[in-house]
Amino acid sequence: MQKSILLFILVLISCIGFAQNTLKTKSGSSDIPEIEKVLEMQTKAWNEGNIEKFMEGYWNSDSLSFVGKNGVTKGWKATLERYKKTYPDKTAMGKLTFTLISKERLGSENYLVIGKWHLQREKDEVGGHFSLIWKKIKGNWYITCDHTS
Repeated sequence: MQKSILLFILVLISCIGFAQNTLKTKSGSSDIPEIEKVLEMQTKAWNEGNIEKFMEGYWNSDSLSFVGKNGVTKGWKATLERYKKTYPDKTAMGKLTFTLISKERLGSENYLVIGKWHLQREKDEVGGHFSLIWKKIKGNWYITCDHTS
């Protein structure tokens, strides 16, 4: 009887330790600051009028997906061309700001980031929301799917 109680206590302590370690990994991870650093780089590049630099935050692959009001764009090159067509110059690009609403770990190599975007331009301002799926590839975080409205 004492052995089974002792075994139960050891299992319970192990489970508590595992749960605490899992929570620590989710909330104390360095992944979020790394992702935020990419978003800061993108904001700076956008505000400098450098769409090519902005695109460095996206996975350079034919499998990249961008979902916007006009449908789905597949591939890094097609997404770059979409941005260039929609924002042909620095005036059209305006000043970009992001506001992050939530960041959720989807697995060891993936995050879902939801937020707001806002463009302040000379003659108007526009904005909306986005959901980004991030994947860690070769040690770096990239957007693999962008749904912006």
